[in-house]
Amino acid sequence: MTDLQRYLVEEIALDHADGLITRREALRRLALVGLGVSAAASLLAAFAPRARAGRPSAVRQGSAAEAIADATTPITFRGPGGRRLLAAWAKAAKPRGGVLVIHENRGLTDHIRSVTSRLAASGYSALAIDLLSEEGGTGSFPDEAAAMAALYSAPESRFVADMKAGVTELRRRLPGKKLAAMGFCFGGGMVWTLLAAKEPRLAAAAPFYGPFPEGSSLKGSKAAVLGIYAALDARVNASRPAANAALRAAGLPHVLVTFPGVDHAFFNDTGGRYNRVQAEAAYKRVIAWFKRYVG
Repeated sequence: MTDLQRYLVEEIALDHADGLITRREALRRLALVGLGVSAAASLLAAFAPRARAGRPSAVRQGSAAEAIADATTPITFRGPGGRRLLAAWAKAAKPRGGVLVIHENRGLTDHIRSVTSRLAASGYSALAIDLLSEEGGTGSFPDEAAAMAALYSAPESRFVADMKAGVTELRRRLPGKKLAAMGFCFGGGMVWTLLAAKEPRLAAAAPFYGPFPEGSSLKGSKAAVLGIYAALDARVNASRPAANAALRAAGLPHVLVTFPGVDHAFFNDTGGRYNRVQAEAAYKRVIAWFKRYVG
Protein backbone atom coordinates (compact mmCIF):
# COMPACT_ATOMS: atom_id res chain seq x y z
CA MET A 1 0.00 0.00 0.00
CA THR A 2 1.44 3.37 -1.01
CA ASP A 3 1.37 6.45 1.22
CA LEU A 4 -1.42 7.86 -0.95
CA GLN A 5 -3.46 4.67 -0.68
CA ARG A 6 -2.96 4.60 3.07
CA TYR A 7 -4.22 8.18 3.28
CA LEU A 8 -7.35 7.29 1.30
CA VAL A 9 -8.28 4.31 3.47
CA GLU A 10 -7.64 6.34 6.61
CA GLU A 11 -10.10 8.93 5.28
CA ILE A 12 -12.76 6.24 5.40
CA ALA A 13 -11.86 5.32 8.98
CA LEU A 14 -11.85 9.01 9.91
CA ASP A 15 -15.32 9.54 8.48
CA HIS A 16 -16.59 6.57 10.48
CA ALA A 17 -14.94 7.73 13.70
CA ASP A 18 -16.56 11.17 13.30
CA GLY A 19 -20.00 9.66 12.73
CA LEU A 20 -20.25 10.76 9.09
CA ILE A 21 -20.75 7.19 7.83
CA THR A 22 -21.93 4.01 9.56
CA ARG A 23 -19.68 1.08 10.36
CA ARG A 24 -21.44 -0.94 7.70
CA GLU A 25 -20.77 1.74 5.09
CA ALA A 26 -17.15 2.07 6.21
CA LEU A 27 -16.63 -1.68 5.81
CA ARG A 28 -18.26 -1.54 2.38
CA ARG A 29 -15.96 1.25 1.26
CA LEU A 30 -12.89 -0.49 2.60
CA ALA A 31 -13.90 -3.65 0.78
CA LEU A 32 -14.13 -1.66 -2.47
CA VAL A 33 -10.43 -0.81 -2.17
CA GLY A 34 -9.53 -4.40 -1.41
CA LEU A 35 -9.22 -4.52 2.38
CA GLY A 36 -10.35 -7.75 3.97
CA VAL A 37 -12.73 -7.83 6.92
CA SER A 38 -9.98 -8.35 9.49
CA ALA A 39 -7.76 -5.54 8.17
CA ALA A 40 -10.73 -3.21 7.85
CA ALA A 41 -11.90 -3.92 11.41
CA SER A 42 -8.39 -3.26 12.74
CA LEU A 43 -8.22 0.05 10.90
CA LEU A 44 -11.56 1.21 12.28
CA ALA A 45 -10.52 0.15 15.78
CA ALA A 46 -7.35 2.25 15.48
CA PHE A 47 -9.49 5.36 14.97
CA ALA A 48 -11.96 4.51 17.77
CA PRO A 49 -10.25 6.75 20.40
CA ARG A 50 -11.00 9.74 18.17
CA ALA A 51 -14.70 8.87 18.22
CA ARG A 52 -14.71 8.54 22.02
CA ALA A 53 -12.96 11.91 22.38
CA GLY A 54 -15.82 13.66 20.59
CA ARG A 55 -15.51 16.30 17.90
CA PRO A 56 -16.71 19.91 17.69
CA SER A 57 -20.09 20.55 16.09
CA ALA A 58 -20.16 21.87 12.56
CA VAL A 59 -21.21 25.47 12.05
CA ARG A 60 -23.64 25.49 9.14
CA GLN A 61 -25.12 28.97 8.72
CA GLY A 62 -24.24 29.06 5.05
CA SER A 63 -21.25 30.52 3.25
CA ALA A 64 -20.32 32.98 0.56
CA ALA A 65 -19.68 30.03 -1.74
CA GLU A 66 -23.33 28.98 -1.46
CA ALA A 67 -24.44 32.42 -2.67
CA ILE A 68 -22.50 32.10 -5.94
CA ALA A 69 -24.26 30.29 -8.79
CA ASP A 70 -22.36 27.57 -10.62
CA ALA A 71 -20.54 29.48 -13.35
CA THR A 72 -18.48 26.56 -14.57
CA THR A 73 -18.54 25.05 -18.05
CA PRO A 74 -17.64 21.39 -18.67
CA ILE A 75 -14.60 21.22 -20.97
CA THR A 76 -12.29 18.62 -22.42
CA PHE A 77 -8.67 19.05 -23.41
CA ARG A 78 -5.78 16.94 -24.58
CA GLY A 79 -3.71 15.20 -21.93
CA PRO A 80 -0.63 12.98 -21.96
CA GLY A 81 -0.50 10.69 -24.96
CA GLY A 82 -3.52 12.42 -26.45
CA ARG A 83 -5.82 11.22 -23.68
CA ARG A 84 -9.07 13.15 -23.22
CA LEU A 85 -9.15 15.00 -19.91
CA LEU A 86 -12.29 16.40 -18.29
CA ALA A 87 -12.57 19.57 -16.25
CA ALA A 88 -14.83 22.36 -15.06
CA TRP A 89 -13.81 25.81 -16.29
CA ALA A 90 -14.83 29.20 -14.89
CA LYS A 91 -13.55 32.36 -16.58
CA ALA A 92 -13.15 35.58 -14.61
CA ALA A 93 -14.52 38.74 -16.21
CA LYS A 94 -11.09 40.36 -16.01
CA PRO A 95 -8.64 37.60 -15.06
CA ARG A 96 -5.84 38.49 -12.69
CA GLY A 97 -4.40 35.02 -13.19
CA GLY A 98 -5.39 31.36 -13.24
CA VAL A 99 -5.86 28.60 -10.67
CA LEU A 100 -5.73 24.84 -11.10
CA VAL A 101 -8.20 23.34 -8.61
CA ILE A 102 -7.63 19.78 -7.37
CA HIS A 103 -10.60 17.94 -5.92
CA GLU A 104 -11.01 15.87 -2.77
CA ASN A 105 -11.12 12.08 -2.70
CA ARG A 106 -14.71 12.15 -3.94
CA GLY A 107 -13.74 13.44 -7.37
CA LEU A 108 -14.99 16.48 -9.24
CA THR A 109 -18.13 17.30 -7.25
CA ASP A 110 -20.58 20.20 -7.15
CA HIS A 111 -18.67 21.56 -4.15
CA ILE A 112 -15.45 21.77 -6.16
CA ARG A 113 -17.36 23.44 -8.99
CA SER A 114 -18.62 26.02 -6.50
CA VAL A 115 -15.04 26.74 -5.40
CA THR A 116 -14.04 27.11 -9.04
CA SER A 117 -16.90 29.55 -9.66
CA ARG A 118 -16.01 31.48 -6.53
CA LEU A 119 -12.40 31.90 -7.65
CA ALA A 120 -13.63 33.31 -10.96
CA ALA A 121 -15.86 35.75 -9.09
CA SER A 122 -12.76 36.80 -7.13
CA GLY A 123 -10.85 37.53 -10.33
CA TYR A 124 -9.05 34.24 -11.00
CA SER A 125 -10.07 32.07 -13.91
CA ALA A 126 -10.07 28.52 -12.61
CA LEU A 127 -9.87 25.02 -14.04
CA ALA A 128 -10.94 22.11 -11.84
CA ILE A 129 -9.48 18.96 -13.36
CA ASP A 130 -11.18 15.59 -12.99
CA LEU A 131 -8.47 13.11 -11.99
CA LEU A 132 -10.88 10.31 -12.88
CA SER A 133 -10.98 11.33 -16.55
CA GLU A 134 -9.33 8.04 -17.54
CA GLU A 135 -12.27 6.15 -16.01
CA GLY A 136 -14.87 8.31 -17.76
CA GLY A 137 -15.07 11.07 -15.16
CA THR A 138 -16.46 11.32 -11.65
CA GLY A 139 -20.02 11.37 -12.97
CA SER A 140 -19.62 7.88 -14.37
CA PHE A 141 -19.52 6.33 -10.89
CA PRO A 142 -22.64 5.32 -8.94
CA ASP A 143 -21.52 6.99 -5.71
CA GLU A 144 -18.60 8.71 -3.98
CA ALA A 145 -17.34 5.43 -2.53
CA ALA A 146 -16.84 4.00 -6.02
CA ALA A 147 -15.08 7.18 -7.12
CA MET A 148 -12.78 6.96 -4.11
CA ALA A 149 -11.98 3.33 -4.87
CA ALA A 150 -11.02 4.31 -8.43
CA LEU A 151 -8.67 7.00 -7.14
CA TYR A 152 -7.16 4.38 -4.83
CA SER A 153 -6.44 2.08 -7.77
CA ALA A 154 -5.02 4.69 -10.15
CA PRO A 155 -1.24 5.28 -10.32
CA GLU A 156 0.02 8.48 -8.74
CA SER A 157 2.20 9.11 -11.80
CA ARG A 158 -0.96 9.52 -13.87
CA PHE A 159 -2.29 12.14 -11.49
CA VAL A 160 0.94 14.12 -11.82
CA ALA A 161 0.89 13.93 -15.62
CA ASP A 162 -2.76 15.01 -15.74
CA MET A 163 -2.20 17.93 -13.36
CA LYS A 164 0.73 19.13 -15.47
CA ALA A 165 -1.54 18.93 -18.50
CA GLY A 166 -4.02 21.07 -16.56
CA VAL A 167 -1.33 23.70 -16.03
CA THR A 168 -0.59 23.62 -19.76
CA GLU A 169 -4.28 24.13 -20.55
CA LEU A 170 -4.46 27.07 -18.15
CA ARG A 171 -1.47 28.67 -19.84
CA ARG A 172 -3.14 28.22 -23.21
CA ARG A 173 -6.33 29.88 -22.00
CA LEU A 174 -4.55 32.63 -20.04
CA PRO A 175 -1.46 33.63 -22.03
CA GLY A 176 0.87 35.88 -20.10
CA LYS A 177 -0.92 35.37 -16.77
CA LYS A 178 0.61 33.83 -13.66
CA LEU A 179 -0.83 30.59 -12.35
CA ALA A 180 -1.51 28.92 -9.00
CA ALA A 181 -2.76 25.57 -7.72
CA MET A 182 -5.26 24.94 -4.94
CA GLY A 183 -6.46 21.61 -3.57
CA PHE A 184 -8.34 20.06 -0.68
CA CYS A 185 -7.65 16.92 1.42
CA PHE A 186 -6.53 14.37 -1.19
CA GLY A 187 -6.26 17.34 -3.56
CA GLY A 188 -4.11 19.21 -1.05
CA GLY A 189 -1.75 16.26 -1.05
CA MET A 190 -1.81 16.31 -4.85
CA VAL A 191 -0.79 19.99 -4.84
CA TRP A 192 2.23 19.09 -2.71
CA THR A 193 2.94 16.19 -5.08
CA LEU A 194 2.75 18.49 -8.10
CA LEU A 195 5.22 20.89 -6.50
CA ALA A 196 7.51 17.97 -5.65
CA ALA A 197 7.35 16.89 -9.32
CA LYS A 198 9.38 20.01 -10.13
CA GLU A 199 6.53 21.87 -11.80
CA PRO A 200 8.10 25.33 -12.35
CA ARG A 201 5.13 27.11 -13.95
CA LEU A 202 3.20 27.81 -10.75
CA ALA A 203 3.70 31.17 -9.07
CA ALA A 204 1.68 30.17 -5.99
CA ALA A 205 0.00 27.23 -4.31
CA ALA A 206 -2.57 26.77 -1.55
CA PRO A 207 -2.84 23.15 -0.33
CA PHE A 208 -5.67 22.74 2.19
CA TYR A 209 -4.96 20.12 4.89
CA GLY A 210 -3.09 17.91 2.45
CA PRO A 211 -0.54 15.30 3.55
CA PHE A 212 3.01 16.11 2.52
CA PRO A 213 4.54 13.25 0.48
CA GLU A 214 7.10 11.54 2.68
CA GLY A 215 10.71 12.21 1.72
CA SER A 216 9.83 14.72 -1.00
CA SER A 217 11.91 17.69 -2.09
CA LEU A 218 10.40 20.91 -3.42
CA LYS A 219 13.55 22.03 -5.18
CA GLY A 220 12.66 22.90 -8.74
CA SER A 221 9.37 24.52 -7.81
CA LYS A 222 9.01 28.31 -7.91
CA ALA A 223 5.69 28.59 -6.10
CA ALA A 224 5.00 30.71 -3.04
CA VAL A 225 3.08 28.33 -0.78
CA LEU A 226 0.26 29.09 1.65
CA GLY A 227 -0.42 25.88 3.57
CA ILE A 228 -3.81 25.66 5.29
CA TYR A 229 -4.14 23.37 8.32
CA ALA A 230 -6.84 22.59 10.88
CA ALA A 231 -5.91 22.53 14.56
CA LEU A 232 -7.75 19.28 15.28
CA ASP A 233 -6.47 17.43 12.21
CA ALA A 234 -3.64 15.57 13.94
CA ARG A 235 -3.22 13.02 11.15
CA VAL A 236 -2.37 15.58 8.43
CA ASN A 237 -0.65 17.94 10.86
CA ALA A 238 1.92 15.23 11.55
CA SER A 239 3.37 15.91 8.09
CA ARG A 240 3.52 19.67 8.58
CA PRO A 241 7.13 19.72 9.93
CA ALA A 242 8.31 17.84 6.83
CA ALA A 243 6.49 20.31 4.59
CA ASN A 244 8.03 23.24 6.42
CA ALA A 245 11.52 21.74 6.20
CA ALA A 246 11.13 21.08 2.46
CA LEU A 247 9.89 24.64 1.84
CA ARG A 248 12.85 26.06 3.73
CA ALA A 249 15.32 23.80 1.92
CA ALA A 250 13.90 24.88 -1.45
CA GLY A 251 13.99 28.55 -0.47
CA LEU A 252 10.34 29.07 -1.35
CA PRO A 253 8.27 31.90 0.15
CA HIS A 254 5.77 30.26 2.45
CA VAL A 255 3.37 30.59 5.34
CA LEU A 256 1.75 27.61 7.07
CA VAL A 257 -1.44 28.66 8.85
CA THR A 258 -3.32 26.56 11.39
CA PHE A 259 -6.96 27.54 11.95
CA PRO A 260 -8.15 27.01 15.54
CA GLY A 261 -11.04 24.88 16.70
CA VAL A 262 -11.64 23.16 13.38
CA ASP A 263 -10.97 19.76 11.87
CA HIS A 264 -10.07 18.17 8.57
CA ALA A 265 -12.24 19.37 5.64
CA PHE A 266 -13.56 22.40 7.52
CA PHE A 267 -13.74 24.34 4.23
CA ASN A 268 -16.23 21.99 2.55
CA ASP A 269 -19.67 23.52 3.03
CA THR A 270 -21.36 20.26 2.01
CA GLY A 271 -19.59 18.18 4.67
CA GLY A 272 -20.10 17.38 8.32
CA ARG A 273 -17.00 19.24 9.54
CA TYR A 274 -17.71 22.55 7.82
CA ASN A 275 -17.09 25.72 9.83
CA ARG A 276 -18.32 28.87 8.11
CA VAL A 277 -16.29 31.38 10.12
CA GLN A 278 -12.94 29.69 9.63
CA ALA A 279 -13.72 28.74 6.03
CA GLU A 280 -14.36 32.39 5.22
CA ALA A 281 -11.15 33.40 6.98
CA ALA A 282 -9.17 30.79 5.06
CA TYR A 283 -10.58 31.92 1.72
CA LYS A 284 -9.66 35.53 2.44
CA ARG A 285 -6.10 34.44 3.26
CA VAL A 286 -5.88 32.54 -0.02
CA ILE A 287 -7.15 35.43 -2.14
CA ALA A 288 -4.74 37.81 -0.42
CA TRP A 289 -1.92 35.34 -1.15
CA PHE A 290 -2.89 35.06 -4.80
CA LYS A 291 -3.09 38.85 -5.13
CA ARG A 292 0.44 39.06 -3.78
CA TYR A 293 2.04 36.32 -5.88
CA VAL A 294 -0.22 35.79 -8.90
CA GLY A 295 -1.63 39.20 -9.66
